[in-house]
Amino acid sequence: MTATHATGLLPEIAASPVCRRAISLRSERQERAPKPAAVASSGRAPVGTGAELDDYVARAAAGDVRAFERLYETHVPRVHSLVRRMAGGRDTDELTQDVFVRVWQKLGSFRGDAAFGTWLHRLAVNVVIERFRQDATRRQRLHDGDEIFDTLASPLRSGDIRMDFESALERLPDGAREIFVLHDVEGYKHREIGTLLQISSGTSKAQLHRARMMLRRHLK
Repeated sequence: MTATHATGLLPEIAASPVCRRAISLRSERQERAPKPAAVASSGRAPVGTGAELDDYVARAAAGDVRAFERLYETHVPRVHSLVRRMAGGRDTDELTQDVFVRVWQKLGSFRGDAAFGTWLHRLAVNVVIERFRQDATRRQRLHDGDEIFDTLASPLRSGDIRMDFESALERLPDGAREIFVLHDVEGYKHREIGTLLQISSGTSKAQLHRARMMLRRHLK
């Protein structure tokens, strides 16, 4: 995803009915608050950590769209990557946009108990999981038998191990891929995955084992 394409999503987010309603509801409070300093429109570095990040989060929560834009520009690459991997490349841009609409809606509930990046990451995971739950066949995919080992074609040989890995990841069954990304890429524990996906820890472990075996077979 190029920077131009990524930042191109922001006007759609800010112009959405949800965001317009949120801006309207917050406008009176924002007008009474001290005006933040303007953010430069070009040559901007990503938002840093600590006090600078806290400032942008606070301003965005108060309805400052330009502060929200800075947060978006800083975090959209990782969110897009997470969404793409979890969803197998399907509807990635739409889901990424959904994540940041949800961020805009819920910024007022962010209390700083965890780092903003951690909070955003978990919100993104939840948005993707909610989309998966709309798929009536997803529950069955989480309980597929050993025949899922036969769903991958012969290994790719592009010469680029990263490209081969991403391609193999997209071709995993949804349940196996979702759990592999959450556990091996994002660092979630099986207990946490079970809570998120409403499955047992045993199912999570079994699907992770299957995902690893399928990836090894594909990349061997």
